[in-house]
Amino acid sequence: MFKLHFLLLFFAFKIAISLSARPYVTRISCGAQNDVRSVPTSTLWHKDFGYTGGIRKNANTTSFITPRLNTLRYFPLSEGPENCYNINKVPHGRYSVRIYFGLVAEPSFDDEPLFDVSIEGTLVYSLPPGWSNHDDEHAFVQTLVFLDNGTASLCFHSTGHGDPAILAIEILQVDDKAYYSGPGFGRRTIFRTSQRLSCGDRNSKFDVDYDGDLWGGDRFWSSIMTFGQNSDKPISTKSTIKSASVAPNFYPQALYQTALVSTDNEPDLMYTIDVDPNKNYSVWLHFAEIDPLVTDVGQRVIDISINGDIEFPGVDIVKMAGGVNSALVLNKTVAVSGRTLTITLHPTTGTHAIISAIEIFEVITAESKTSPEEVKALQSLNLALGLPRRFGWNGDPCFPQQHPWSGVDCQFDRSSNKWVIDGLGLDNQGLRGFLPDDISRLHHLQSINLSGNNIRGPIPSTVGTITSLEKLDLSYNYFNGSIPESLGELTSLLTLNLNGNLLSGKIPATLGGRLLHRASFNFTDNAGLCGIPGLPTCGPHLTVGAKIGIGFGACVAVVVIATCITCWWKRRQNILRAKRIAARDAPYAKKRTHFNHIQMSRHNHHGQHHENNTRTAVENGPPLLT
Repeated sequence: MFKLHFLLLFFAFKIAISLSARPYVTRISCGAQNDVRSVPTSTLWHKDFGYTGGIRKNANTTSFITPRLNTLRYFPLSEGPENCYNINKVPHGRYSVRIYFGLVAEPSFDDEPLFDVSIEGTLVYSLPPGWSNHDDEHAFVQTLVFLDNGTASLCFHSTGHGDPAILAIEILQVDDKAYYSGPGFGRRTIFRTSQRLSCGDRNSKFDVDYDGDLWGGDRFWSSIMTFGQNSDKPISTKSTIKSASVAPNFYPQALYQTALVSTDNEPDLMYTIDVDPNKNYSVWLHFAEIDPLVTDVGQRVIDISINGDIEFPGVDIVKMAGGVNSALVLNKTVAVSGRTLTITLHPTTGTHAIISAIEIFEVITAESKTSPEEVKALQSLNLALGLPRRFGWNGDPCFPQQHPWSGVDCQFDRSSNKWVIDGLGLDNQGLRGFLPDDISRLHHLQSINLSGNNIRGPIPSTVGTITSLEKLDLSYNYFNGSIPESLGELTSLLTLNLNGNLLSGKIPATLGGRLLHRASFNFTDNAGLCGIPGLPTCGPHLTVGAKIGIGFGACVAVVVIATCITCWWKRRQNILRAKRIAARDAPYAKKRTHFNHIQMSRHNHHGQHHENNTRTAVENGPPLLT
């Protein structure tokens, strides 16, 4: 039982080791809603994920080289000029990144998709005109690149000629020293495959089809049977090739089992490829002495020239490889000023030259990225202002340099060795939303222009911490509240346009005092602002307690006034009611008054007669008795 447990643990350990030793692989079938497998190798492709926009469509396969997949994702210009695939949780290391192009429909000359491709912010490829008519490696772009931040950002930049369409993406881990090319090789070195040829091979293929090592990155080798003019002939062998699939490049053995050999008519072998001028190219030449006519050292010696300069003199393959049927790889990085790169193999001993394979890479230096803090600040600004998709704020804001984000200006900051944002120009874009506090994280800004939009809310006080700010234009929006006192701390500020908003309160004294120092400030068309010439005069400054007291007193006064008005109104109603009643009873009152006057007259007459009789009696004395 103990032995059984031990064996189980041993095998589990072995499996864990083997799994951990496998390279990271991600393959995406763009536009696919489910995982799919492609023939003939039954390769697994994951369903579509990681994209920033675009529309899924059925695919028109552009070449026999491309995997047989039925969907793609295309990015119309209405989705924005930049669209990306952002793949997360990618282990640190060196990767072969391959992107296959697709077609929504058979293109004409006018609508063939011509766009730029960038990886991690560095422009690596521009599709050439006519690429869709070539049944070869123009159907994809492949690079070797270091991915160090746990993500892979692959972006497609519209040039106004057709819409980018992506069929599939492969991210395949390779050895960290893969294609190490000597001094100058580093984590900022990107190799873009310009040409990869298997000489003398009848069939183009991926090395997975003939048991290449997984760490080789599943390379595609384009077959070539002749360099032209009947100057050569193919040869092959079934013999085992020694020193083939070894670190760090893990070339497949089958690569060296075919070759091209020059003929008596033309002893030199010459191959020419069109390249972009004024760039560096890394050339890798592969040899194995499989010719049965050469069996020992010194029987074939060749000089190898690149663009006329002998880079490898006196190459004896048998001697340098350690025997026949053994792999030999030579590498040289050269600067090319013209538009062609020509490799010439000239035999100095023996009558013929031989070569098994050729690899040519454009050497690209990865661009420095934009400061991550400032990228996050722009993303926050994007959400707060609700920027429309047409802005295409995807990928790196400053790179590639040919495709910076719309409305963003960049400069290189030597202190941090990063690119930073020094200008925002988003005026007259119909933007809504509000200005977030995170704008202060763009602390290299020299200019902000958000005029002519529909932005609401207060001006963040954090704007006052952007000490490099020279121009701030927020005019003709709907900003409200008071002007932050912190704006007065912007000592470099030369232009401040806040006109045409809903701002109120007193202009900060620190800003008002700057008007005499060649600064151009505009506060007009804000009904509530005061405190400088041209604006209303502000009242005395009151404390918070005084403002509360005034407010309470005003409320009491309103209540008293309302009460008085109510009482007056009621009294007025009573008077009006009494008058109406009096007017209704007037005829009866008149008769009663006349009657009363008669009664009073009679009463007065009777009284007066009685009074006169009384007065006469008194004057005459009592009557005499008889």
